Amino acid sequence: MRTLVIGIDSGTQSTKALVVDVKDGKVLAAATESYDLIEGLPAGAKEQNPSDWIEAVRKSIQRAMAESGASAAEVKAIGVSGQQHGFVPLDKEGKVIRPAKLWCDTSTAAECLEITEKLGGLEGAIQELGNAVLPGFTAGKILWLKKHEPENYKKLATVLLPHDYINYRLTGRAVMEYGDASGTALFNVRTRSWSAKTLAAIDDELFNKLPSLIPSNQPAGTLSSEAAAVLGLNKGTLVSAGGGDNMMGAIGTGNTSEGVITASLGTSGTIYACAEKPVIDPRGEIAAFCDSTNRWLPLLCTMNVTVATGMVADFFKWSIAKLDEMVATAKPGAGGLLLLPYLEGERTPNVPNGTGVFFGASTKTLTQENMARAAMEGVTLGMNYGLLRLAELGVQPTQIRATGGGSKSAVWRQIMADIFNAEVVTLKVSEGAAYGAAIQAFWCYENSIGRAIAIEELSDHFISLNEEERSEPKAENVAIYEELQALQNELSQSLRPAFELHSKLLAPAAAKE
Repeated sequence: MRTLVIGIDSGTQSTKALVVDVKDGKVLAAATESYDLIEGLPAGAKEQNPSDWIEAVRKSIQRAMAESGASAAEVKAIGVSGQQHGFVPLDKEGKVIRPAKLWCDTSTAAECLEITEKLGGLEGAIQELGNAVLPGFTAGKILWLKKHEPENYKKLATVLLPHDYINYRLTGRAVMEYGDASGTALFNVRTRSWSAKTLAAIDDELFNKLPSLIPSNQPAGTLSSEAAAVLGLNKGTLVSAGGGDNMMGAIGTGNTSEGVITASLGTSGTIYACAEKPVIDPRGEIAAFCDSTNRWLPLLCTMNVTVATGMVADFFKWSIAKLDEMVATAKPGAGGLLLLPYLEGERTPNVPNGTGVFFGASTKTLTQENMARAAMEGVTLGMNYGLLRLAELGVQPTQIRATGGGSKSAVWRQIMADIFNAEVVTLKVSEGAAYGAAIQAFWCYENSIGRAIAIEELSDHFISLNEEERSEPKAENVAIYEELQALQNELSQSLRPAFELHSKLLAPAAAKE
């Protein structure tokens, strides 16, 4: 009988389930279920109903199992990856109180500032947590609920993150592992424990509403009778600790030893590395997360990647293939047209009120092909801002492993290689987070039956590179992009006062809506 594991990735737009044979790491079947954000919310608010994730988990697992032809008895473990930072508030009966505020919700800037001030400013927050308290993180969302929806806050009994909530529905246990916990801005990454000072800055009773912390190789629990019946799996099937999508993406791209760096190009963009000790940025631009292998994951996140390229494609009514064709038509540097890609605000650098800006527009530069290339270059330069900061903190890449929708574009991979000035490769299994969740599930299962094994051994066994999609930097393009990087950085700094003014001008209109 085969030994199979299921990897689940519950994201902002969809949930994916993979059925994986651990013998050779082959994906036997994959299924995806999509859903949407809640519409009609105020500016900056991004929310979803957790019930949508649970339904998508059910459907995707059932479809993948049916397609694979696997039996329930063959499935030994399940691993869950989830979008980071989202706030799922539960009442004392374990029911969701209100929709979850997501990682991309920027409506909590005032609450984050309040928490930061109580910690002694940015320097105090870095000292206490290892991280800045940013609008994307969970801490500000909890204070937002307390201040804006006090009746809902009175019902709050348990704080969970998206992947924790899925684990809770699978097992009946509310727990949180170190990796995802480190993205809450409630957690000291140096000591891997909740920060009493930060909790007190929000509510003296908050500690009692937080779940137990567990290491990454410990199971969250086992599949309950109810969940097993719904999914068509066996009661008692192990459910691993799981983790945030970036933590699982690191495992799923083989980023389990120092030197390998993962670049994920989806709706947002993330770059992260594996570290044997905490990597703390005194400026707070690089997140000093824990990973989901009981180590650390210095990470940068930009909120705008395929958001920008998709905007250009939609504007001109192009397919993705047509967008790539137009990008390839334009020369590196897009004729002098540069995009500052803060379409949804920005997290790295921290510019929550930022907007998109096409700089250098003229009758000569403002062409379709230049706009397409400027969008692709602009978001990649935005990611490179953080990659350069990682290098300043001592994290040096030997190889960039690209994943996410943007990595499927040959022209974009070359732009990445030129801007990052590093070799860029892709992987044969592109579903990094779901695949990482499957690998972590097997790691947890092996440990549970007394076969201790290093996670690096498993990732080396499971993960293969796509040699035909390897891109090397071109020296002449590297020089062009170094100049454009300096220009984008200068624009970002000089326009921040204008972004704040623009936000204030829009505030009355937003209030009327």
